[in-house]
Amino acid sequence: MNHPALSSFIWSIADLLRGDYKQSEYGKVVLPFTVLRRLDCVLAGTKAAVLAEFDTKPQAGISPDAFLLRKAGQSFYNTSPLDLAKLLGDQDHLRENLYAYIQGFSPAARDIFERFDFFTQLERLAKAGLLYLVTEKFAHIDLHPDTVDNAQMGLVFEELIRKFAEISNETAGEHFTPREVIRLMVNLLFIEDDDVLSAGNAVVRTLYDPTAGTGGMLSVAGEYLVEHNPAARLTMFGQELNDESYAICKADMLIKGQDVRNIVVGNTLSDDGHANTKFDYMLSNPPFGVEWKKVEKDVRKEHLDKGFDGRFGPGLPRVSDGSMLFLLHLISKMRPAVDGGSRIGIVLNGSPLFTGGAGSGESEIRRYVLENDLVEAIVGLPTDMFYNTGISTYIWILSSKKPDERKGWVQLIDASSFWQKMRKSLGSKRKELSDAHIADITRLFGDFVEAEQAIVLDAAGKEVGRQILLFGDAPPVALAGGKVKTVPISRVFKNEEFGYTTITVERPLRDEAGNIVLGERGKQKGKPQPDSGLRDTENVPLLEDIDAYFAREVRPHAPDAWIDRDKSKVGYEIPFNRHFYVFEPPRSLHEIDEELKGVTARIMAMLEGLAE
Repeated sequence: MNHPALSSFIWSIADLLRGDYKQSEYGKVVLPFTVLRRLDCVLAGTKAAVLAEFDTKPQAGISPDAFLLRKAGQSFYNTSPLDLAKLLGDQDHLRENLYAYIQGFSPAARDIFERFDFFTQLERLAKAGLLYLVTEKFAHIDLHPDTVDNAQMGLVFEELIRKFAEISNETAGEHFTPREVIRLMVNLLFIEDDDVLSAGNAVVRTLYDPTAGTGGMLSVAGEYLVEHNPAARLTMFGQELNDESYAICKADMLIKGQDVRNIVVGNTLSDDGHANTKFDYMLSNPPFGVEWKKVEKDVRKEHLDKGFDGRFGPGLPRVSDGSMLFLLHLISKMRPAVDGGSRIGIVLNGSPLFTGGAGSGESEIRRYVLENDLVEAIVGLPTDMFYNTGISTYIWILSSKKPDERKGWVQLIDASSFWQKMRKSLGSKRKELSDAHIADITRLFGDFVEAEQAIVLDAAGKEVGRQILLFGDAPPVALAGGKVKTVPISRVFKNEEFGYTTITVERPLRDEAGNIVLGERGKQKGKPQPDSGLRDTENVPLLEDIDAYFAREVRPHAPDAWIDRDKSKVGYEIPFNRHFYVFEPPRSLHEIDEELKGVTARIMAMLEGLAE
């Protein structure tokens, strides 16, 4: 059974809850029972050995934990003689026995059910007379790893939480990221690390997700690494705010043999669960456009008290959008190049590219990452890619160990046309990336070259084909009566090309007679006084001489103007769309006129036909 069929089958059990539970509450039962059955199946083969070990060690006055873990062959165990199948044999005491069975799990596993608030649901099911029916249904689902491997089980988890989110009128995007987007991010993250991808090279790397959700990013990264180099190992770390998502993520990591102490619960911005820890790789899809007012006090205190010794030294964005705070959080966890360096993949909306003028928090953050040469590439994704929003989104790839050829440069890739329509929309998600699209984007990034996309149009203007053109590639031949249109899809810029200096242009204050008013005191004595009503600003590209710009662009229009140097500010913005805009001249008036004549003639012919 494939994962969509399996998740649908599991979710169908929720039909038993109809009437006693609201639809929005189905997930509170289905999700923890799924986890419980998975853990039950995983431990089945070693249960007898664990129980035997548990009976002997306490008698010897020895803490049994380490011995039980070894016998279980997992990072968790259960010391109860019960399992889901045996529980069904005593229907009258099912609730009490379920309690005892869950209490038999090791602390890390038991915490999962506490985060689900599972005991409350057991009480509620018992009062409604549904506990046996639900337990029986789950007891007969085969979730043994030999039947459902870890990767497939991860997909089942994600499908279930998505269904729960949708039926609860929540946004699925608050819980997880589309799998194909994660695959693209992972491809871009690992492509430059030859040590990790070399088969047989038994390296160990750390991976961190500060907004872990159900653990999708961690899981896909692990799968990718195993696929390319089974000898390599990823030690995974994460933090998640939502209790249910945290519980599922922790369960998934537990099953995969990860140290679940590395998965913590809480708000990443106000309570860093991995303080002072550095990582090799980091992935994140922070919430878009969500205000950070709830943690404002803690964040501002860290910014003021610690400065660049803390996470938020470069600056703070406006309270209405906290996504750039997550960017700064990840940067604070980068290893320096001398210690091996780090690479980051983070999904952001369009706002961090350009919001805020020179001197603002957003601009200062962009200034920090560009002047420190941390940004490798920014990839623009198609709209309608995420479950909770249809807006444009961008993948930022940052690195503290850029290859020599990338140092001082930023690559922009416009992948907004790389998509295929989904057979069935899921919330706001109507488009998806195919494997071919992911391969093309990865190749553009890996080649680190400027490129165009050739779009082949037929005589009617309908698109019939596309082709990526690298430097030196010949464009495709146009069809008869058609044409080939080329648009840029990959461009490379110096870091400084995104910078500018905002200069303040002053003009003199004049009295009623038209004479320039001069200062009478202090440093301003004898100097022309500025007229605030005529004050203006100009953005001068960072690579351009300010005085030359002023002489060319301002002096001819305002000979009496001057620059107030004390007010000059350096800013940075990344006008992504502007760099990929291609002007298409409008049709000629003659062409439009001829088309109108044709339409008029057809209308007249139709009217004449009706009159007959």
